[in-house]
This record gives sequence, structure tokens and C-alpha cells, in this order.
Amino acid sequence: MISTIIFDLDGTLLNTLPDIRKVLNETLSEFALPQLSLDEVKPLIGGGALNLLKGALVNYPELLEKAYKVFMENYAANDNNLTLLYKDEEEVLQNFKRRGMNLALVTNKPQAATERVYAKFLAKFGFCRVLGQTEYYPVKPNPTSTLGVIAELGVKKEECVFVGDGETDVQTALRAGIKDVAALWGYRTREQLSAAGAKVFAENYRELESIVTGF
Repeated sequence: MISTIIFDLDGTLLNTLPDIRKVLNETLSEFALPQLSLDEVKPLIGGGALNLLKGALVNYPELLEKAYKVFMENYAANDNNLTLLYKDEEEVLQNFKRRGMNLALVTNKPQAATERVYAKFLAKFGFCRVLGQTEYYPVKPNPTSTLGVIAELGVKKEECVFVGDGETDVQTALRAGIKDVAALWGYRTREQLSAAGAKVFAENYRELESIVTGF
């Protein structure tokens, strides 16, 4: 039986793509670079802010250091007004809490931005751990932060499942030795997630609830 669900953030708990695109395009504008569409930004999400900028500036690597600094400043000032929860998410998360499950968050989003968006959209669900990108843990797919959550909670690996929409999430679960559910409502396709090693997929939050409670 599952006692602990560890979630990714962008594309899993929150549809942050419009806000990430907004901040990225604000940054690109400061360097007189072309704007990117939602479809162009989507595949760049999941590896952390630095990798996002590397992807956006693939033809302008000389600008990376300066652009990363500007992006982080813009990100810190962003109001997240374009971000949304997914369909049925609120009810399903409340159902998990009523079952006594631990909810944790492990993301490659910078910690300050993670805490801000968590406070605005997710604090009411009472996540027991909220870990973003910091100097203390390497980013996913390194499993150190995930294993740290499991150790802090004192639960067994077989009681844990990682839910995420990216290849890094699938690989994090595999390296941590825990169950994984690949979220198809996010920013990657079934084919991409399958290629990363995913075996269990959920089309939406209702299906996720059925899968997790059935483990």
C-alpha cells in the first residue's frame, strides 16, 4: 500500500508553461532575441532553469551567463498569474490526504520560485516536504533529494511512488528504486516517457488516483 506520493511540479502539479514562457521571453527580449512559442518552450522544461536557458540559447551560448542571471531576476519577480491546477487535481489531492498519505514535492525549479508558487497554489494540501533546486541537492534525475525525503519520513521504498511528467522524473524513480507513474497531462508524450523507462501511465488525475490506490 502506498503511504507517500512524491510529485514533480511543472507539468505535473501545476501548468506553469505559460508563466515560464512569459519569463523566458521577457529575458530574451532584453537581449533582442526572438520570442518563443509555447510549443518551443515546452520541451525545454524539466531540467532546471539553467538547462532551460541552455536550450533557449542554443545558438547564442556566449549569452548564457548573463541571460541566466536576468532570467532568475525576472523569475523572482513573476506573479504566476498564468499558472493553473489541472482538472480534478484539487479533489484527488484532498482524497489522498484523507487516506493519510504523505504528499511531497521534488522539483528542479529553483527553491525560491518553488516556495512562492507552492504558497499560492498548493499549501492548502499540506505537503510534508517541498524541495526545489538548491546547492544542497543535485537536480533530478539524481535521486538524492527523493531518497532524502524517504529517509526523513521514515517510510519504506515499496510504500512510495514518484509522479511526474518528464523523463527526469521517470529516471529519478528508477534510480531511487521506487514506483513511478508517468503523467500524460504534462509536457512529454507517452513515447518520450516510455523511452525513458516508464511502464505505468496516467492520462489524468482521476486515473492517477485509481492507479495509486490500487498499488
